[in-house]
Amino acid sequence: MCRFVIYKGTSPVQLSHLLTRPCHSIINQAFDSRLRLDHRRPINGDGFGVGWYDSIHDEELGSQPCIFTSVSPAWNNANLIRLAEKIKSPLVFGHVRATTTGSLSLDNCHPFTYGKLMFMHNGGIAGFHLIKRRLQADLSDDVFNIVQGNTDSECAFALLLSKLPDPKAKSFTTRSLQQAMLDTIATLNLYAEQAGITEPSLMNFCVTDGESVIATRYISSRHDEAASLWFSSGTTFSEYAQGGHYRMAKADKRENIIMIASEPLTFEKADWMEIRTNNMVVITPKMNLLQIPIVDKFYVSPSDPAALNRDTDFAAAKGFLSPRIALAPVQPRENAPQLSI
Repeated sequence: MCRFVIYKGTSPVQLSHLLTRPCHSIINQAFDSRLRLDHRRPINGDGFGVGWYDSIHDEELGSQPCIFTSVSPAWNNANLIRLAEKIKSPLVFGHVRATTTGSLSLDNCHPFTYGKLMFMHNGGIAGFHLIKRRLQADLSDDVFNIVQGNTDSECAFALLLSKLPDPKAKSFTTRSLQQAMLDTIATLNLYAEQAGITEPSLMNFCVTDGESVIATRYISSRHDEAASLWFSSGTTFSEYAQGGHYRMAKADKRENIIMIASEPLTFEKADWMEIRTNNMVVITPKMNLLQIPIVDKFYVSPSDPAALNRDTDFAAAKGFLSPRIALAPVQPRENAPQLSI
């Protein structure tokens, strides 16, 4: 089980307000994941990573994100604490790792990058050893050679890159990233079906080009619940009481800040809403937030009673699911578009 957090805002955020200062920050979740149900391995101590984009574009520096990763435990890395106090960014990915596939190494720490793109995963691709060669065979030479580690997550990123018209492009449309994500999930499901794999895959993926963000809460099952995923939005995210107690303030209807996280960074009831299983969340460059159903053979409509009775045992046994706390699930918009795979 891993944990990740995404921040996108109209103004840059100091990284410490996401990573270190909140009492339930992503770094604190590495050793004190209060919602974790997997007591077999209660620590996310197999490395961490943070990626961010420059607040102001510099032609000499380029548009690619900057990445800082380490195999040391996140809570015990002095360099991370120092950097977090001095760096601001309008778009941040943070990830703490507990290994499922792949060894403990820098090459296996998220986020993964290629050009302008940045990618993270929380979950696991079932029977990955049975489909790895097939997946790699379908990659172009250029994409195949970017894979440096041995995780299912980085291979999934490589597969996503292969679904883009030009992964080296200087800009991407939101729609092209959405479609690449859908095609990646569909292809992984096809590989599993052809290999006779019946165990569900947990595919909470997220990708960004520095402008749009695409995230999924997905499981290849009609009956099981996916790994947990939440979002929060508002005008300011700040400390309201000593001890790292933060909350999201909503001064008006504007969305100046949007955060997506495997586990809430606060326990304020009004701050976080649960993303529905087998849905995609899209943050557009103009800070519009959309939740769109991923319609395939594993999709269950919210109007179907079965949608409320997904079995939590599978995801909980692997430590990917938070228990039902007093936070409201987000309701899809009426007549919301549906994405078909």
